[in-house]
Amino acid sequence: MTMDALTGLPDELGGGNSFSPEASMQMERLVGDFGRMYRERNDALNEVAHAHHEALFRLSLAADLKDDDTGMHIIRIGFLSEALALLMGESPAKAAMLRKAAPMHDIGKIGIPDRVLKKPGAFDPEERAIMNEHARMGAEILGRSRIPLFQLAAELALSHHERWDGSGYPSQLAGSAIPLSGRIVAIVDFFDALTMDRVYRPALPVDVALPMLLAQRGKAFDPEIVDTFMANAVELNALRERIKASHLSYSDLVNGVV
Repeated sequence: MTMDALTGLPDELGGGNSFSPEASMQMERLVGDFGRMYRERNDALNEVAHAHHEALFRLSLAADLKDDDTGMHIIRIGFLSEALALLMGESPAKAAMLRKAAPMHDIGKIGIPDRVLKKPGAFDPEERAIMNEHARMGAEILGRSRIPLFQLAAELALSHHERWDGSGYPSQLAGSAIPLSGRIVAIVDFFDALTMDRVYRPALPVDVALPMLLAQRGKAFDPEIVDTFMANAVELNALRERIKASHLSYSDLVNGVV
């Protein structure tokens, strides 16, 4: 077998000045095979990522059911976070990713004892320390994945209890040092938690919850995001009520169906 010095191919496979018809057909088959292998690889990776997401969502749902007997809180958090992100000027792609990641924000509560999580009164210092660990626990559960969705979920799990004034936990971040994902989810979580039934109190009316949110402007929450929420409160609450009435599922969350 002789080799062409320029192409490095055997003469039979097209070395010299041109490919033979047989060599061209063989190259086309190779290109087709590589393309099919690439598509199959991507399909397999997407299936793994989807299964990973659903498993973590189910774990988040289990954590949420410890604090909300309907389990719908995390679905509302997803859709409301997406809507608020869009109002803040985020791209549809980034907002959609936040919709999928936000329901995992409290996944760390799966490790908090019920005696603390469901306590009807104020926490003592020991209980508060236990409760505050759920942010780090959530980030650890979500891990250091290279998949952007889970990177975002870990980021907001760790940051959604930071406060604008720097008095939050676990890292006492302040202002814009807090990731935008955490700042958005913190506000949505606060509003939805106030307006839902809890084990220790009934739901508060919207006209009570909104002034409570506004009172934390520049303290717990980013002033700009609070202003955006307040300016669109009617529409955001209508979305919230629509989700409550629709009994949405995991697939609805993934597909963005309300």
